[in-house]
Amino acid sequence: MMGPAQTVRARVFEAPGEALAARELRLAEIRDDLVRVRLRASGVCGSDLHVADGDWTARGPLVLGHEGAGTVEEVGPGVKDVRVGDGVVLSWFAPCRRCRNCAGGRAWLCQNTKALENTLPDGTTSFEAPDGEPVPAFLGLGTFAEATVVPESAAVKIPDGVPFPVAALIGCSVTTGVGAVVNTARVRTGDSAVVIGCGGVGQAVLLGLGLAGADPIVAVDLSEERLALARELGATHALGGDDPDLEDHIRSITGEGADHAFEAIGRAATMGMLTSLVCRGGQAVIVGMPAEGVTVPLDPFDLADGGKRVLGCNYGSSVPSVDFPKLARLYASGRLPLDRLVGRTATLDEVDGALDDLRRTVGLRTIIRHGNGS
Repeated sequence: MMGPAQTVRARVFEAPGEALAARELRLAEIRDDLVRVRLRASGVCGSDLHVADGDWTARGPLVLGHEGAGTVEEVGPGVKDVRVGDGVVLSWFAPCRRCRNCAGGRAWLCQNTKALENTLPDGTTSFEAPDGEPVPAFLGLGTFAEATVVPESAAVKIPDGVPFPVAALIGCSVTTGVGAVVNTARVRTGDSAVVIGCGGVGQAVLLGLGLAGADPIVAVDLSEERLALARELGATHALGGDDPDLEDHIRSITGEGADHAFEAIGRAATMGMLTSLVCRGGQAVIVGMPAEGVTVPLDPFDLADGGKRVLGCNYGSSVPSVDFPKLARLYASGRLPLDRLVGRTATLDEVDGALDDLRRTVGLRTIIRHGNGS
């Protein structure tokens, strides 16, 4: 049982459609390979919104937030890779490091992670209420809190000098978007690409396409603000998502159709159109996460006859311990201008407003700053 010094403020999901509750919670005791991290910044992501709105099944109470970075405050006796004072990015899919997929370099497909159950590896929770009630953390992180407790495999040290708001985005949207390009799709220099949806993940896809040397790059969105940023991030063309001649325009720009089409929204309508945007031999990459139960019709003759592929992308097919530091170094070198993806900042008490921004698809990624958050 932890004392008052280990009590933190948190924003907690209790039921779909309700405002997040402000709760005072106790942190789990540090033991084994657990790490206590003082949060400095947390992104507000579409996955948090899926839970808050009931698109994904979840039971409350549940501390939301899964895109975070902060400073290590305490480590258990089994921790080897981080130490007190380290700046870390948190991974929402903490791998076991031992299963067949982890050993094969596919940590994003770990068979033993407990993150999807919102618990620590031993099945206990990162938080508890004052009365002792266990309170799970979303995807094992719960970054809508002043501090959290995570397994060591979820805390990845990054180089000094990376601002915490940027580091937080590396924890989810950046790794997912850039990884979708370089790991999942393996885009080559000169390949053509279309990005449907230019929110946080879509913007990271655009940056990844720039790194890979894709050309042309077509950005599609309903927001003029996001399309303007897409041009700054490397899109050679920007089209409105409500354009009735969208497919014709994409074919005119790319020739036969794009080599790669990325869907970064998670909507059935946009996922369903992906294969019509790619050329023969092209691939459609589903990056956005839909609500549970969503199905999309596909034309199997078009797929077979055109040699087209449909790829699912989980966490950018990335290994956090390898890819987080790599992305941080690319940012530090100036090759990944991740500062451009940081939108407005807010306090922990303003999380519900940030979720509303996501519902209205306005603005860039909101960052919750904890403490000085620099």
